[in-house]
Amino acid sequence: MNSIYLCGFMGCGKSHIGRMLARMTGRTLVDLDAVIVEREGMSIPDIFAQYGEPHFRELEAKYIRELSDGYIVATGGGALINDSTAEFARKSGLSVYINTSFQNCYMRIKNDKNRPLVVNNTKEQLEELYNKRSEIYKRNSMCMVNGNARDIIICTEIIKLAKYFEEHGTI
Repeated sequence: MNSIYLCGFMGCGKSHIGRMLARMTGRTLVDLDAVIVEREGMSIPDIFAQYGEPHFRELEAKYIRELSDGYIVATGGGALINDSTAEFARKSGLSVYINTSFQNCYMRIKNDKNRPLVVNNTKEQLEELYNKRSEIYKRNSMCMVNGNARDIIICTEIIKLAKYFEEHGTI
């Protein structure tokens, strides 16, 4: 059984949908950001402050390669913007872009002090980043679901997609 990698912008619902998918499928949810914090012994803001965003992206690439054994993986918002990481996810499982509107994402993240990109950017800068990344998520994912739909609909759609890809030998 291959992993399901959930990607999308900060606040799109990767962790929340991942928890629901884990309950519905009996798989284990792995939150990539939590793995990084645990293994590095530092918070994400501290990693950004001490080593910079490029180092954090390297950590995402490193740890995602350990998560290909049937997990539901809630990736960080920037994990699958790295082409080689996205290629790994496609080869070792199903990568799903949760396409949630910027307005919904922003409402969820605007006061989150644990997100360096939110703390250090204006709403307009975040929207620009959202627009840039959305094209990359589309390109680097195997499929896309409507993140503005009800949670149960999103989860049901992802389960259907996973079954389809498994039946057709794609994952």
